[in-house]
Amino acid sequence: MASTTVARAATSRPAPQKPKRRAPLPIELYRSAVGKKYVMAITGIALMGFVFFHMLGNLKMYLGPGHFNEYAEWLRTLLVPFLPRTTTLWLMRIGLIVAFALHIHAAYSLTRMNHAARNTKYQGRRDYVAANYASRTMRWSGIIVGLFIVWHLFDLSWTGTGYTFVRGAVYENVDGSLSRIPVGILYVVANIALGFHLFHGAWSLFQSMGWNNPRFNRWRRDFAAIFAAIIVVGNVSFPLAVMAGVVGVG
Repeated sequence: MASTTVARAATSRPAPQKPKRRAPLPIELYRSAVGKKYVMAITGIALMGFVFFHMLGNLKMYLGPGHFNEYAEWLRTLLVPFLPRTTTLWLMRIGLIVAFALHIHAAYSLTRMNHAARNTKYQGRRDYVAANYASRTMRWSGIIVGLFIVWHLFDLSWTGTGYTFVRGAVYENVDGSLSRIPVGILYVVANIALGFHLFHGAWSLFQSMGWNNPRFNRWRRDFAAIFAAIIVVGNVSFPLAVMAGVVGVG
């Protein structure tokens, strides 16, 4: 009788489960907080590079419609005839979209992980004072910039937003859009938010990549401040110049 009971107990035990198969190394790394920080930093560097060169190219606007539209056409013909017209431009756009999506997902995932690991939802005064304004508003500046990018694409690349949009007439489209005072103000406010986001992002990416030797902290802060200031001044100058009548087709 006892042997029967032992036999039944043995057969009722659940079968040992096979160890869970590990995902490829890049995916396993990305699942960790360290991996997400690396992704945020690397995609942040790529997006900073785009923002910088995008601003530099837009300075062509001050040379007049001929130079500005010629620059826009040059972007469409990159690597022609090796690749068909606009192919290189679209490959860069796809790369930026992927970088932007990964940047947002990594930021969201890190926020969720931080909330889950936090022992208390109350923040001490010392911690609050240690965080500067840009870091405290990083999330909101990112949301503002993300929404602005969607508007910007509709406004000057896809359909226009209420003015007479002519595909390919880049200078004229910029003038038609930014000459509207509310839209010009929107561009100014959005680029100020971008400046806060760039300042904190340029500062923190060194820490995320492990390049945060205390001896270079002042250099890191100076670089972040100068880079953000260059982008804000350059980008804000465009709507201000159009609204003031310094540039334009009128």
